[in-house]
Amino acid sequence: MDLTFDPAKDAANIAKHGLSLADFRGFDTDPNIYVDDRHDYGEVRLLARGRIGGRGYCVVFTVVGTVTRVISFRRAHEKEMRRYE
Repeated sequence: MDLTFDPAKDAANIAKHGLSLADFRGFDTDPNIYVDDRHDYGEVRLLARGRIGGRGYCVVFTVVGTVTRVISFRRAHEKEMRRYE
């Protein structure tokens, strides 16, 4: 999988959530994936819940061809992980 993200967005994600968007590489390959249709983003955005090392995370991303662009990556709230399990 080719992974990309905006460096400025990565810095903002680190400041806000303490996680680099590059950390998505360790994301469980079998997450629950949903279309994020809460807003019109001008592109199809996907929301996934999954685990890294037993801890729950949420990621928002889009896929264009073979490239995955990570938009947001954070620890999941307990309620979100109950839906995942």
